[in-house]
Amino acid sequence: MSLATEAGKACYIPVGHVGDGLLSDAPEQLPLATALAKLRLLLEDPAVLKIGQNLKYDLIMFRRNGIDVTPYDDTMLISFALDAGLHNHGMDDLCQLHIGHCPIAFKDVTGAGKKQITFDKIDLQRATEYAAEDADVTLRLWQKLKPRLARESATRVYELVDRPLVPIVAEIERAGIKVDREELSRLSAEFAAQTLILEGEIHAIAGGPFTIGSPKQLGDVLFERMGLKGGRKGKSGVYSTDVSELERIAADGGHPIANKVLEWRQLTKLKSTYTDALQASINPATGRVHTSYGLAHAQTGRLASTDPNLQNIPIRTEIGRRIRDAFVAEPGKLLLSADYSQIELRIAAHMADVPALQAAFARGDDIHSLTAQELFGEVNRDTRGRAKTINFAILYGISRWGLAGRLGVSNDEAQAMIDRYFERFPGINRYIAETLTYAREHGFVTTLFGRKTHFSRITSPKQAERQGSERAAINAPIQGTSADIIKRAMARMPGALANAGLGDVRMLLQVHDELVFELAPDQVEAASEVIRTTMATAASPAVHLKVPLDIEIGTGASWGAAH
Repeated sequence: MSLATEAGKACYIPVGHVGDGLLSDAPEQLPLATALAKLRLLLEDPAVLKIGQNLKYDLIMFRRNGIDVTPYDDTMLISFALDAGLHNHGMDDLCQLHIGHCPIAFKDVTGAGKKQITFDKIDLQRATEYAAEDADVTLRLWQKLKPRLARESATRVYELVDRPLVPIVAEIERAGIKVDREELSRLSAEFAAQTLILEGEIHAIAGGPFTIGSPKQLGDVLFERMGLKGGRKGKSGVYSTDVSELERIAADGGHPIANKVLEWRQLTKLKSTYTDALQASINPATGRVHTSYGLAHAQTGRLASTDPNLQNIPIRTEIGRRIRDAFVAEPGKLLLSADYSQIELRIAAHMADVPALQAAFARGDDIHSLTAQELFGEVNRDTRGRAKTINFAILYGISRWGLAGRLGVSNDEAQAMIDRYFERFPGINRYIAETLTYAREHGFVTTLFGRKTHFSRITSPKQAERQGSERAAINAPIQGTSADIIKRAMARMPGALANAGLGDVRMLLQVHDELVFELAPDQVEAASEVIRTTMATAASPAVHLKVPLDIEIGTGASWGAAH
């Protein structure tokens, strides 16, 4: 542990050093229990502010040892509230940016590669220099960044959204979720067999074997050996074979190789990323998978799941459902999934002030059917599907070319649909225009809670950079507000459950607009009411929405069954 009490005055407290070699003795140091007992009063004292950088990790470590650190500030989250989109928020980056100092790198202390050693074997003097510097830098960063919160109107989002979430996410990470290793193993074997079959079919269509995973070989096969039209080479001279290119090939001539390559890619990715990797991620001590949530990674404010990433499992495919089936409740328990329904469309209806959409949500109408009726004059499977694509695409600032590609229509037809959409819902068009004007003038946009997302390239002379920033700026206030709302729901959830006598209901996962809980079967009815109410009212009283937030709840023995 390292502490700083004032700038330039810091210390390192070794409690687990074992020495730097087989024949060396461990340095003289305090027993862990003694050090924690001495520090507990300070760390839990409500009158003493504790400051950390990415404090979530520290909270997890202290909670393992029975200490709840409070109150606290987190310099990483202060920086994120101030400067999201401008730079990274790790300590080294912030130190160089705000202090003009390049701190000691971890690899410079421990080494790298085969020569790397663990921190408990580092020379005590060197360990002190590294660890004490971290504490000193954290204090200096706080002294520079904290005063900016009030000056730059970022206090609200930091205090009401980001800071309260730190211990909640720490507890979610500690809880983890159980996965069925045998089911994952079965899926891996099945995916491997399907992949081999697809490889054979692709090679047969292509007229010979090649490495499907090699973009160069695939491009040469598609556009030279097979002579497919429309191939485009990048600066490296390699044909593009990305998703959009393969989807174009499939749409243009209905050529079977494109869809088979896409299917092959999905299977190999799911196998390596999930069914194989999840087995390796099971913690031997808990038997559960413990993802790590990045609190300052996605510039719109969304949490980012890593090691392993549980947020990219396909939602609407059968394969994705089967992977979710491998996430299971402990014996005698159930999983409960609570998902915001169409929250970004609801927020758009509020922010753009679209009465027709607001009224439809208030009535509980099918918003995609309403859009289909408005745009196409009738509602059937095809028009509703198109309306759904348009509803979401518009919020992401899609171009006529992008929409044409998604719907398989001409550019002119796509533009006509966009024009019709804006004619029926003029508030959306006004929102887009006003948001872009504001972003160009100020360099950032804000959520309803005041979260700023900066776009330094929105006035770039490079068209691709400028248009990319424009699309992101249109969506950021909506997606960012959605992220703020679910964060507020998460922060309030433990207290709401405890007040209802449901303190042992555990929140296990957050995946975009969804929360996953583990609970006893006889708790489902009461917990569902508490969870639904907490999520539906999460924006209040800071923000009053003109649309209701609807939450879909399901339960089952597995995550898949709960959907």
